[in-house]
Amino acid sequence: MRARKGLGVFIAVFQSVLLLTHFFLYETWTFSAAGNDVAGALWVKLSLGCLSVSFVAASLLAFRYTNPALRMFYRAAAVWLGLLTFLFLAAASSWIVFGVARLVGPDVNFHRIVEFLFGAAVVAGLYGVFNASWTRITRTTVRLANLPEAWRGRRAALISDVHLGHVRNGSFLRRIVAKVLREEPDAIFIAGDLYDGTAIDAGRAAEPLNELTAPHGVYFVAGNHEQFGDDGKYLRAIADAGVRVLSNEKVEADGLQIIGVPYRNATQEGHFASVLRRIGVDRDRASILLTHAPDHPEIAEAAGVSLQLSGHTHMGQFIPWSWMARKVYRQFVYGLSWIGKMQVFTSSGAGTWGPPLRLGSNPEIVMLEFM
Repeated sequence: MRARKGLGVFIAVFQSVLLLTHFFLYETWTFSAAGNDVAGALWVKLSLGCLSVSFVAASLLAFRYTNPALRMFYRAAAVWLGLLTFLFLAAASSWIVFGVARLVGPDVNFHRIVEFLFGAAVVAGLYGVFNASWTRITRTTVRLANLPEAWRGRRAALISDVHLGHVRNGSFLRRIVAKVLREEPDAIFIAGDLYDGTAIDAGRAAEPLNELTAPHGVYFVAGNHEQFGDDGKYLRAIADAGVRVLSNEKVEADGLQIIGVPYRNATQEGHFASVLRRIGVDRDRASILLTHAPDHPEIAEAAGVSLQLSGHTHMGQFIPWSWMARKVYRQFVYGLSWIGKMQVFTSSGAGTWGPPLRLGSNPEIVMLEFM
């Protein structure tokens, strides 16, 4: 009951923010310094009114149902949500430019400023949609102390945040699998959020994983989107596809310790530390910890882990959320970084959550070479 109440409050607040943002766009578009109405104001009002409730409505439906019409509606609403961010920034910039011009003195046409900046916002948003569908291969070298000789020169693939659901589906995962297999990795790590958490045939969506093989194993750890509720159906689908699901456990792969802690067990510092103590990391041998979010790397470092592999941040996907992600996760927001004796690699992920847009961050598959 408490969880439902909290969710209801969140939805109400989020929807209120969306309504205010759309109202701001409407006022910006229809404002005229001469006091004249802009043609088509009623049409603009009706359109923005419908768009203001589209994403919340689509999301609520998407968590319970799945069909072609709903998937199309959800995708359109998600793209609009991304465009809305750019349009809001354009609207705010329009008022700043207009205000500065008024102070300086030159007579400017406010509506022309708005038209130009709104046009630039739409172009940026559409490029973001294109960029989000272009998955790159990112390559990096990792030097680990006490790495078994057998692992020197070997490579591992890191995949995270695919977010299978109403935007990305099995065909997207099939393309990811094909890209990974062309790299011929020695091991494959999937760092959570394979699913988006919306209504989906989990088994069918995971079928491409049947083709995903590596000499030293394919490993998965649950992310927050698998664990919104009961993660059983997701984990069963992944395991049935032949992937080793790690849940608070350690496995050995040719002398290398591979540890997996799901998102839910790594969010609280004390619990995370307790889980790692029970697992028992051998500090004198190289180890890799697979956990979804880089929330508490200091806990993993204290436990003696050599390398933590994570995702979750999406590197913010696009401005201004990328600034916020960097503020929250600091140096761990993306790429390879150090904390004490441990290294952390955070991937920006292969898919997207919410708006299928990326600007300033790229969807990726990471290839790690061990030295």
